[in-house]
Amino acid sequence: MRPKVAITNWIHPDLLEEIREFADAAANQSREALTARAAAEAAADADAVIAFMPDRVDAAFLDACPRLKIVAGALKGCDNFDAEACAARGVWLTVVPDLLSAPTAELLATLFLGLTRNVRRGDELVRSGKFAGWRPVLYGASAGGKRFGFLGMGAVGREAVKRLGAFGMKLVYSDLKRMAPDEEKSLGLEFCSPDELVNSCDFVAPLLPLNASTLHFIDAARLSKFKRGAYLINVGRGSTVDEEAVADALESGILAGYAADVFEMEDWAREDRPRGVAPRLLNPELNTLFTPHLGSATDEARRAITKAAIAEVRRVLSGRPPLNAVNSPRFG
Repeated sequence: MRPKVAITNWIHPDLLEEIREFADAAANQSREALTARAAAEAAADADAVIAFMPDRVDAAFLDACPRLKIVAGALKGCDNFDAEACAARGVWLTVVPDLLSAPTAELLATLFLGLTRNVRRGDELVRSGKFAGWRPVLYGASAGGKRFGFLGMGAVGREAVKRLGAFGMKLVYSDLKRMAPDEEKSLGLEFCSPDELVNSCDFVAPLLPLNASTLHFIDAARLSKFKRGAYLINVGRGSTVDEEAVADALESGILAGYAADVFEMEDWAREDRPRGVAPRLLNPELNTLFTPHLGSATDEARRAITKAAIAEVRRVLSGRPPLNAVNSPRFG
């Protein structure tokens, strides 16, 4: 009897055929995410699930899918997945840790330039039909000689440093674990505390994992310590930022601008998560720039991520342990 693999979100057709070489596939071939109920129904008799950012795997989902051997996450951060519940039921939970960092860093650089150089507002002006040639308007902020601070220095941060280092800024970081001096020197980084960082930096990017200690890490209290007129760029986790507090900071002038690719509404594991982006942030009068979670949204990256998840499924279904597990299943 062939094993069955459930795929909760769209993947490239040729990769779906690759799965069908070794298993039956129940695939969501639309571009919309399945509801939690529909995902559980699709995986009810599956041996493996390839899951994505909109999914939530918890005890209820797992109990509805008793045959599961692996949940292969086509993602890096698994905040919405209960690793312990998987382990308790003998189910592997895997991620693809090394494939999203570079494209996410590219997007960070894109949002940084787009926000500080008024790309959204400039595009709106041209499209309005009111543009009649150069005028002394929409002056933004130059990068050269400024300070760019990273709250958290993991894989995305290291990739971002490579890209932002060319702009002539002083790059600083804060992290629970400080780098070795030679690594700091090679990357051109300066270490400081979180409060020192936000107080001195012109641009700040939180690149923190989401957990109890980082939920709303950037809240009203920390924003009050920001250098006035700073810019905030979030491509990490939506809920590390308090969106209502950011709206206050934009309205008061503490922040000159806010760009984000991630939002609190996406963090499904939070029972109290908002159900939409903070409405005040969508006010076009505020200097904001948003993208719909495009961090890894390049064709090359998504193809590589899916192939890595498929490889983990192959390993487990053939009786081998996965390469990038985040839990230790308890069998028997």
